[in-house]
Amino acid sequence: MAQAARVLPTTYDDYLAALEASPVKMEFHGGEIFAMTGGTVMHSHLIGNVFAALRGALRGTPCRAFISEQRIAVGKESCYPDASVVCGPPVLAPHDRNAVTNPSVIVEVLSASTEMYDRGDKFDLYRRIASLRDYLLVNQERNQVEHFARNDDGSWTFRSLGDGEQIRLTGVAVTLDVSELYVDAAEMRALAAQ
Repeated sequence: MAQAARVLPTTYDDYLAALEASPVKMEFHGGEIFAMTGGTVMHSHLIGNVFAALRGALRGTPCRAFISEQRIAVGKESCYPDASVVCGPPVLAPHDRNAVTNPSVIVEVLSASTEMYDRGDKFDLYRRIASLRDYLLVNQERNQVEHFARNDDGSWTFRSLGDGEQIRLTGVAVTLDVSELYVDAAEMRALAAQ
């Protein structure tokens, strides 16, 4: 009788070595390495819109927006959110000089293959970041953003927002228009449907 293949746990140092040799981005969670696959045209478009909106809104503040190339370390785990915001100087992980540990805002664009992870284990991981105040889930299928905001007592407040509504970030004193995040989204959805 054949035995199911086991995934052997690995170390963060092994992860960094594998990452350096890999042509694809990889995340490290629960002692396992996960390869990140490429996204859809719509996914990339929404990431661009989110970054542009954040960058514009943050002008004149001590905060900076980062694209999905910026790795976030949470203890000895790491991931690549679709966008993030760091206020003040980025604090780098002592064990990973290319990973930031102090994001105020993290954004994930939902996709069918990652939605459960983004809502579940990944959000559980992100909640361990003391500096994190806002977690945004951007829907690809419809113009809807789910905003999780950390309260002063550590609890989280949830709001679902659509066109014509504004996201008031708590970690940064800025507001984002949901409609701005979905500029040209209808055209991108039509292209994907062809």
